[in-house]
Amino acid sequence: MDGDLTISNSVTVPANELVWRTTASGGPGGQHANRANTRVELVFEIETSPSLTDGVRQRLADRFGPRLRVVVDETRSQHRNRELAAERMRDQIAEALRPVRKRRPTKPTRGSKERRITAKKQRSQTKQGRGRYRGDG
Repeated sequence: MDGDLTISNSVTVPANELVWRTTASGGPGGQHANRANTRVELVFEIETSPSLTDGVRQRLADRFGPRLRVVVDETRSQHRNRELAAERMRDQIAEALRPVRKRRPTKPTRGSKERRITAKKQRSQTKQGRGRYRGDG
């Protein structure tokens, strides 16, 4: 997974802008965990990337800051952790570049207003029935 990271048709991060680091994964696992460098860290410097347009760079910087860092140590395989790291970075960048739909406020329908009023009246009657007991005598 050392190739270019294709985000969309218009956005691709070249492999030379990605920094891969591998370290020993922590936690239990005995000798294998102590000897194998299976923890993978993938770093992308957003601010200094020449491959991004100014608009894309600004959107990513607003979302992640100057650098995007993904760390994966879920599996015992370094190769699989590298694949997961690249996949997560691709997903995070794609999510950040997806346009945000503006919310269009709507008015409540007549039916929803009537249901609300009916529910309030029923609740009011329930609570009125909870008064102090006034017996005869």
